[in-house]
Amino acid sequence: MPVDPREVLTRPAPAPDFTEAYGGHPDQVFDVRGAGPLLVFVHGGFWRAEYDRAHVGPLSCGFAAEGFRVATIEFRRTGQPGGGWPGTFDDITLALAEVPRILGQEIALVSGHSAGGHLALWASGGRPALALAPVTGLAGAHELDDRAAHLLLGGGPSEVPERYLAAEPSAVGTLIHGTDDAQVPVELSRAYAARTGSRLVELPGVEHFGLIDPLSAAWPTVLAEARAAIGT
Repeated sequence: MPVDPREVLTRPAPAPDFTEAYGGHPDQVFDVRGAGPLLVFVHGGFWRAEYDRAHVGPLSCGFAAEGFRVATIEFRRTGQPGGGWPGTFDDITLALAEVPRILGQEIALVSGHSAGGHLALWASGGRPALALAPVTGLAGAHELDDRAAHLLLGGGPSEVPERYLAAEPSAVGTLIHGTDDAQVPVELSRAYAARTGSRLVELPGVEHFGLIDPLSAAWPTVLAEARAAIGT
């Protein structure tokens, strides 16, 4: 594993096989790599514009190398016109409707990391979901990373409670979370699993970024759980 776990965020990755639009906005696009069961992946970055899908290029290549067709979606994020509430959520909903239509293939697994894990659970719609260190329990997490949930939803839980209610996922899925995660505390996933009956896989000694790094010790678990989620 790299000495600095954040190295994966800037590690170069081969270009996608192709990129398609799922809507009319420049950020309503997705990259496609590989062949096999369709995995739609939602990147993290606390829903903010400065983080885009490029940083999960290594993960997408890793899944593609193991027999998945990976569609990595982009979406409007906070700090951009139309990002936040409701635009970010509208984009995720639209992507999950349009990507399988465009590719002519049903979604086998919806997955995401960090804030993307939250969005994957929120939008999974009964499909198998695999959330990597997801930001859940938004009302309790709104102070994380300079109040990222506050920026996403346009206020705090006492100001826009209806948005927090609408934005909180309730899907049953599989969650993977490292116990040494300093960005998104594992307690959030513990509470979500207890609340929804989801499966939680805790990885002792693993931090936040190892879950998206095919070179990390956590990657075999991520891969195994993805395969288990779709029954392969």
